[in-house]
Amino acid sequence: MTETIGLVGLGNAGAALARGFSGQRPLFGHDLDPARAEAVSGCELEWMKSVVDVADIADTVILSLPRPEASRNAIAALNNASCPPKMVIETSTITPKVAQELSDMCTKMGAGFVDAAIAGGVQTMAEGKVTFLVGGEVHDFERARPVLDLVAKKIHYLGPVGAGSGIKVVNNAVMHAVMVVLIEAGAMAKKLDVPMSKLVEILSRPDGMMRPLDHRFRERILKGDFEGGMSVANARKDSVLALETSQDTGVPLFATLAAHTPYEIAGQMGLDSLDYAALSKLWEGWCDIKFSDD
Repeated sequence: MTETIGLVGLGNAGAALARGFSGQRPLFGHDLDPARAEAVSGCELEWMKSVVDVADIADTVILSLPRPEASRNAIAALNNASCPPKMVIETSTITPKVAQELSDMCTKMGAGFVDAAIAGGVQTMAEGKVTFLVGGEVHDFERARPVLDLVAKKIHYLGPVGAGSGIKVVNNAVMHAVMVVLIEAGAMAKKLDVPMSKLVEILSRPDGMMRPLDHRFRERILKGDFEGGMSVANARKDSVLALETSQDTGVPLFATLAAHTPYEIAGQMGLDSLDYAALSKLWEGWCDIKFSDD
């Protein structure tokens, strides 16, 4: 028997997923806003009047909703169906704590649950080239995977419930913080009469913005190798120069200023001679963790 799929939430992301799933399986959808029917009018999707109607006909229900409370309400409605779904796939952006709450709700109604956060934009969703970041019990992941495979380019299974949602939150936090740093850098460069195209060219070199991730995080922090390299002391000196330049040019710094503080703490803790990736030692102590996967 062919697997039936229900989509609850047909906003920009949900509608894009609908386009990706269209024609591959019997597809049913619902959104609280009836006007969203127009957004999926070109899809092979049957519009349903309620979440319960979706649940009554769909084997797997996919949630794509704007707020955690909307997801809680949707799962509560699924539980009121005469035949609740076998699997719920949560693609909304939520916290790990909320993911666990939703999983518990699904367990009580006898349904499997995975949080399958999406990395990427609506274009890749519509093209069926989604990167999924998945958390959940292994047997639930295996149950959900054939559905995810229909629109996936890559699936990362990351561990227990909440792992997928959590790493999406972490990823977004990095992107949003880096965006502020880039804008601050651009403002200083503009004040120095450096063309923006040149700034982008300089930062996009292999030893530019990617070097902290490729070299310092992967090759040093994950291996605990802090000998040689650019020292904490020299990095702190360069950070001070950036702060002085911002004062000279009248550019307010927020993210860059905040990022300077750990260099001062590292110096006070005797890390000055180590590569500046050794700042990770601060968080290992504060959080009682080890960055190495060993």
